[in-house]
Amino acid sequence: MDILSQMTERAKANIRRIVLPEGDEPRTLEAANIILKDKIADLILIGDPAVINKMAADNGYEYIKNATIFDPATNPKMKDYANLLFELRKAKGMTEEQAAQKAMDPLYLGCLMIKAGDADGELAGARGTTADTIRPAFQILKTKPGVGIVSGAFLMFTPATELGEGGFLVFADCAVNPCPNAQELAQIAVSTAETARTLGQIEPRVAMLSFSTKGSAKHELIDKVTEATRIAHELAPDLQLDGELQADAALVAKVGASKAPGSPVAGKANVLVFPDLQAGNIGYKLVERFSGANAIGPILQGIAAPVNDLSRGCKVMDIVQMVIITANQAI
Repeated sequence: MDILSQMTERAKANIRRIVLPEGDEPRTLEAANIILKDKIADLILIGDPAVINKMAADNGYEYIKNATIFDPATNPKMKDYANLLFELRKAKGMTEEQAAQKAMDPLYLGCLMIKAGDADGELAGARGTTADTIRPAFQILKTKPGVGIVSGAFLMFTPATELGEGGFLVFADCAVNPCPNAQELAQIAVSTAETARTLGQIEPRVAMLSFSTKGSAKHELIDKVTEATRIAHELAPDLQLDGELQADAALVAKVGASKAPGSPVAGKANVLVFPDLQAGNIGYKLVERFSGANAIGPILQGIAAPVNDLSRGCKVMDIVQMVIITANQAI
């Protein structure tokens, strides 16, 4: 059974409540019908029940009847959510009136549901930007203890079975931080290793990528990666992690043995941590397009509860897969 199938079965065996703030977005609603039909998760759709139910009826989405549809315009629990937001943000100057207004925003409301214990995770972004999705999560859920940065990972299912874990690798950060410093890069590495372990059910072998391998070149950009490697070892002493490594040294056994002999990671990495967002974003898209890899993400890492972002160009099955991943993060 492949990794995605394993995650699907795990979600079915441990049903979690996932809130979809864009409840009347057409692709989201179609994906919701699939999720409910296959009994992968319990879903909370935020929106006008009349609009959602009409869309479902018009398209033959018969399983939407099994979703919880939450209408912020009429639901009496809105007062509780507004009060919760006020308590969380009053020290930052938010008034009760502002909290009541902000809680009506589905993206804020979804995070408030998680904070209140009424949902286990959230998936959004088919309509909005990554910043729109992350901002409420920062303000309401905050980051995990000991983690000061949110990052974005991609699960890469490639046909190159000789690489990674039978062709499966995790790439980061490909979505959030343009230019992380050494401390941030180290935290990204540790978070990505945890994503590989919890979602992929693999033992992570983390390569800190650069254009140099073990001092083959000298530059301040390389210094950042070597320093991040040192810090990551302090943060997670038992983690198999090495750097700086060029991509071929990280992935290809023969090259790794030649360029970094004795490395616990070189030639067999299954987690690739890129030095900045430009490299990470370009890298995953090149692998996706040239190899026909299935790239699933971005999976947001470091938030205290599962909140994930979609591309505005996402397809229905992208949403289905990301619900599965969000549910697995919540288990």
